[in-house]
Amino acid sequence: GDMGRRALQTVPPVFDLVGFSMGGYVAREILRQEPDRVAGLILIATSARGDNEVQARRKAALAGQTEASAFRGLSASAISSSLHPDSVDRADLIASIQSMSQRLGGGVFRRQSLLERRDERDVLYGIPCPALVVAGSFLGLRSQAEARELHEGIAGSDFVVIEGTGHMIPLEAPDRLAEVMSRWIAGNRLS
Repeated sequence: GDMGRRALQTVPPVFDLVGFSMGGYVAREILRQEPDRVAGLILIATSARGDNEVQARRKAALAGQTEASAFRGLSASAISSSLHPDSVDRADLIASIQSMSQRLGGGVFRRQSLLERRDERDVLYGIPCPALVVAGSFLGLRSQAEARELHEGIAGSDFVVIEGTGHMIPLEAPDRLAEVMSRWIAGNRLS
């Protein structure tokens, strides 16, 4: 809720909203708070599912630990598990993601990891604006099944799979993603 309120303070009166990964949960929170301000919604590599049992156990274990000051960023193996197999050897991509995680730091990583992800599949029908759901072709961190649940739950939404990508679509295929988003926004703008 707080993330949504902060974001709403920095955007124009009406805007297109993009949510990538956890940002998809934040985007739907923004829609709950100010639905009339969102002209169109793009959800990328995200889900409407809540935490499963494994995720809940990991969160409980993490919550029981003291905040670690030795966080050095995400490991190469953790990053590789979220990428398309064609991208796992891209040292530039892995280094970029590691750098982002280091910049954010252990505190942010811990807070974001502990956020509760509510199951929202039963309220997707209430999304009032045009929507586009984008998935990667590789079933890594977030599956195409989760993306299809979003698409099927949001009435009239569009669905696109960007081939050759895993979870990190904005970094694995930024030009293709930008092209898909630009074409969709141009066709769905309310002005």
